[in-house]
Order: sequence, then structure tokens, then C-alpha cells
Amino acid sequence: MRMPEASAEYNFSKKQVMMGVVAIFAVYGTMSYFVQSLTVARPKMTAELNGMPLYALAVSIPALVAAFTTLIYGKLSDIYGRRKMLLVAVIFSLISAILCAIAPTFKFLIAATVVGSFGSGAMMPLVYAAIGDLFPPEKRGKWIGLLQIPVGFFSLCGPLLGGWFVDHASWRYLYLIALPLLLVCLVTIPIGVPSLANRDVKRKIDYIGCLLIAVASSGAIIGLSFAGKYGWSSSKTLITLGIAVAAGIVFLLVERIVEEPIVAPSLLRNRSFMTVSIATLLSFLGQMGMMMYFPMFLQGVQKISTTYNGLIMIPSNILMAFISVPVGFLLTRSKRFKWMYVVGVGLVTLDLFGIMLLSSETHVAWDVVVSILAGIGMGALPVINTMVVQNAVPKRMLGVAMGAFFFCFSIGMAIAPAILDSAKASGYEKTLSASLPKGLDKIADSQTIQSLCDEKVLLNESARSRLEKAFDGKGTEGNALYTRTYYAIRDAMQSGIRRVFLVGAIAMLLAFLLICTIPENSIGEDPQKMEQEPAEAAMAN
Repeated sequence: MRMPEASAEYNFSKKQVMMGVVAIFAVYGTMSYFVQSLTVARPKMTAELNGMPLYALAVSIPALVAAFTTLIYGKLSDIYGRRKMLLVAVIFSLISAILCAIAPTFKFLIAATVVGSFGSGAMMPLVYAAIGDLFPPEKRGKWIGLLQIPVGFFSLCGPLLGGWFVDHASWRYLYLIALPLLLVCLVTIPIGVPSLANRDVKRKIDYIGCLLIAVASSGAIIGLSFAGKYGWSSSKTLITLGIAVAAGIVFLLVERIVEEPIVAPSLLRNRSFMTVSIATLLSFLGQMGMMMYFPMFLQGVQKISTTYNGLIMIPSNILMAFISVPVGFLLTRSKRFKWMYVVGVGLVTLDLFGIMLLSSETHVAWDVVVSILAGIGMGALPVINTMVVQNAVPKRMLGVAMGAFFFCFSIGMAIAPAILDSAKASGYEKTLSASLPKGLDKIADSQTIQSLCDEKVLLNESARSRLEKAFDGKGTEGNALYTRTYYAIRDAMQSGIRRVFLVGAIAMLLAFLLICTIPENSIGEDPQKMEQEPAEAAMAN
């Protein structure tokens, strides 16, 4: 029998709650394993499969697919329940892991990752929505914080596994290890996650909205990629971005008139939701700079092995995971979030401006300090973001709200690599052209010189050996030119990555300024009351 939302929505036995928590922890931990182990492995995986020109696309394309599916899963989970949608997500991830493990080329690896994005893109919002199903608002902060415990475990062993397998065996084992973890999820989800289908939500899908948001988001990614390759003034860039903007505007108009919009118009009028969503999208330029390009800086510029890269990242990853536990308890006790929000985003902003001072000569201790500060700042954000979004909407809209928020989350993840890679490429090419030694054209042929634009010589030993052999037999002058050329490539990569950190720092500063304006409502306050008060005040005026 269906009960009123306010009275019976959290009426679960202790056993049901415990089994639900186990299932949710299993899913979230498995997702964390993928992130932590593959982050340090990605640069050399890419170099081994000869995919450096596609490095950014390997993140942005799967993230684009994840963004699109996030909205769909959010709506479907409100209709059919979190349990069914989580099972579908895990099955996609399982198929993807098998395909990635046998990937013969980098393009195949990207395609296999895209398959996984049909599942992984939905896991985080579905997990947080499931927490919202199990616990009332005043208790969610504690459990969302505790959810970081499995993240902390994989933060400890994930980077070490990723580094060790890349250096001593094969990165393919990282995907094979994920298979038993995903099987555990398939067993625990049907047992633990409650199947709470919302009968008040009409079982209709906004197909027009889905198509428009797909055109808008994919157009934005492709247009930004064109900007990095052809320039911002090129016709390809302008036309593609124009199509994306037009589709986005039409999408917003359509969502106001369709019967069951994929993004509820009330969310777009919700100040707290919009502030957090836009700030999150901006902050991803900084966060992706750390996740994608800091490991590349350590391994390519500072010549730190993948294993030691994993060790450097461990303190940051652990703090990023476990800082959420005290943050969650503080939110539950104080019911105030803004000061923690401002401190967290502000710390990451300062850290990104500071990271631009690192160089090839910087002592590794400073790398650890930078990593730790980023971990503290970024670790507080997932709990606060989730609590602010869930506190801003009624429970019946949890799935849609979390789906829409994580759509912005995934769009940030998709757009960031295109923008950051464009910044890196411009810095790399400018510095390389100014740094290459004179007389190189007399020693090396045009094909060899052209190959210098590929940074894989800094990340892959066989590529470096091939470059060195190109100078063999040229005498003392050839050896000297090889050394100077190698250091020119390293300086060029350093310059390019510094531009990445600058772009990320500026975007993070904008996110910080935006967060400072967010209204602070008490955690657990009735969202409908929060919406009514501004409306009543406006009518009174």
C-alpha cells in the first residue's frame, strides 16, 4: 500500500537499512577503484597505445555520454526505482571492463570506455539518490560522509595498484581486477537497495528534450575541440558552437512546455541548485587539471615513475576520501554548510595558483604538499554539493535533481579536457618552436622533427629510444643535439601544463566567487517552504 510521502518514506527495518548501505558502499567503492587506479596509469596507457593526440578525448567523449545518460537514469529511477537502474548501470560497467582489458588500440579503448559510461555515468547520482531514499535529510550528511570509507580504502591501494601494474606487468590487469568487484555489486544491489518506484510520476520520457540536450552537449565538446585545433575564429568552430548554443536555448524553451520534462523547470529557477551546478561545472576545469595533467607533469616533466606517482597521490587521495567523514558529521550536527563550502573551494583555488610554480627541478616534497592541499579542499565538496542539492528539492524530485546536478558534473568533466588540452597544446607548440636547437634540420629528417610534437617520448621508453636512435651515427654533434632536443620537449610540456593549471585556477576562482553568493538554508528545512517564502515576499512587494 502506498503511504503519504511525509510519514512512511523512511520506514525501513535496521536489517533493510544495513543491507542497503552494504550495497551502496559496494557500488561506490567499485567506482572509486576505477578512478583511483586508472588516474595514475592513464598517461602511460595512452603512450603505449600510441594515443597521445587523443588523450583529452579519452576523457571528454566518455564524460559526454555519461552526462547524457545521467539525466535519463535520474528520470527513470524516479519512475522505476533506484534498484533496477543501478543493476543496468553495473551491467554496462561489467561489459566495458572486459572490452577495455582486451583493447588492441587506443580508439578501441575509448569506445569500450564509452560503453562503460552508460553505467558509470549514472552510478554516483543513483547512489546519492538511494541514500536519500533510505535516510531523512537531517541524517544524510553523516551517511554521505561515511560513504567515503570505501573511497578511502581504494585511495590507499588504487594508485599503488595502478602504478605497479603499469611499471611491472600490464595496465590490462586493472580492468580484470574490477570484474569480481562488479559481480559483488550485482549480488548486493537486489538484496539491499529498496525498490521504491514513484507512482505519482508519469511514465513518459521527454525524447525531444533528450535529443536537444544531446546535440547541445556534443556540439559544445566538438566545438571546443575544433577551437584547439583550428582556432576560435575558424568557421568550423563558430558553426559548431553556434549549433550547440541554439540547441541549448531551444532545449530550455521546450522543457517549459512538455508534460514530463527531463529537467524540471523549477530546478532552473532554484537559486541554490543553479549556483551549485554552475560552480561545479566551473570547478571541474581545476579538478580535471589535477586529475589528468598533474600525473602527466610528474611522469613526463619530473621523470617520476608511475609507482612513485601513485605514492605521491596516496596522501591526497586518502584526505580527499576521509575528510568527507568529519564534514558529513559536522553538517549533521550544525546543519550549516556555507563556511565549509567557502573554505574548501578557496583552498583548491589557492593550491592551483601555487601549482604553477612547480618545475622540473622542484623537490618531490612540494609535489606531496600540493597534492595534500588539493585533497583536503576537494574532499569536502562531494558531501556539501550533495547536501545542498538534496536540501533544495522535495524528496519526490531527488532522482531528477541528482541527475540534473550530475549532468552538470559530467558536462564539466567532458568540456574541461577539451579546453585544457587546447591550452596545453598552444603552450607546448609555442615553447617547442622557440626551444628546439639550431641545426636540427641538418641532422634529423622532417619526419623525425614532426614526431617531436608527440610528448610520448617523455612517457614511453621505447618512443624515447626511437628518438635517440634517430641521432645515432651523427657523431658528437648528434648526441648533443639529441640531449638538447629532449630537454626542449620537456620544457615545452612543462610550459603547456602550466597553462592548464592557470586556466584551472582562474575557473576555480570564478567558482569560489559564485559560492560566496549562495544562500544558506538550514539542512533539513522544508524545500517547499523555502520556495514559497521568496514567492510570497515578491507578491507582497
